[in-house]
Amino acid sequence: MVTVSNEQESDLVHDNIGEMSRVLAAAADPELIEDFLYSLFTQAEADEIAKRWALVKRIAEGIPQRAIAEELRLSLCKITRGSRELKKDGSAFKRMLEIAGYEVVEKKPRKHS
Repeated sequence: MVTVSNEQESDLVHDNIGEMSRVLAAAADPELIEDFLYSLFTQAEADEIAKRWALVKRIAEGIPQRAIAEELRLSLCKITRGSRELKKDGSAFKRMLEIAGYEVVEKKPRKHS
């Protein structure tokens, strides 16, 4: 049995995610990409990824996190992670949402009384 180091595994993941990203960007065929994604993921994985995209869209719309958790039946931890990612400088989530035609609503910090 061949063992793979953490560094080798990290390189494998990075290299293959990069390659898939380039192929998807070059495909320019949404139906082919959708078929590819359904072939790549199990139904449970596809459900999870679709829900994560849905939660990011809801956060961008300014929907409260608890409402999103209830609607999508997701943990607040996943929603909080999505929210943090969306707020990062140069957020890939925000850029992809904008490409998809969504406007990201900037929430104002709540004042504590």
